[in-house]
Amino acid sequence: MPKDDHDGWREQRSLAAAAHAESLERRRRAETAEARALVASFVEEATRRGIRPRRLRATAYSGRASYRTRLRGWLLLRTGPLAVDTEGNFYVLTVPPSFLARIVGASPAPSDPPLAVGRGARDGESMSLALLLRLRLDGGDDWP
Repeated sequence: MPKDDHDGWREQRSLAAAAHAESLERRRRAETAEARALVASFVEEATRRGIRPRRLRATAYSGRASYRTRLRGWLLLRTGPLAVDTEGNFYVLTVPPSFLARIVGASPAPSDPPLAVGRGARDGESMSLALLLRLRLDGGDDWP
């Protein structure tokens, strides 16, 4: 292959890769915006129904320790670390183990909510965020 053809092919591939990356990023931003709207609606509905937010706790990655947080909100899974705070932020409440967190508490950072919770997990169980939020609302205050 002549050098000019090789350079042209390489430039074409670079442009195609950049366009693909931009397309993926646009899709990710659109999904995040949709998921944030679902979470905001959940907070409004939970408040309207009088479902009390609770103090949220974070769990160490190992599962052997749990830590206080300053967050108040609703757990989304009975056995899992997903939660929404009263401000409408989505959290995965797992944190690195920390002696200091045992004393002063943990400060997990909010993350972008996914439209499909558990996608790519080892157990293969995934669920739409909309369904998860609806199930949580249906659980009312009778939720561990």
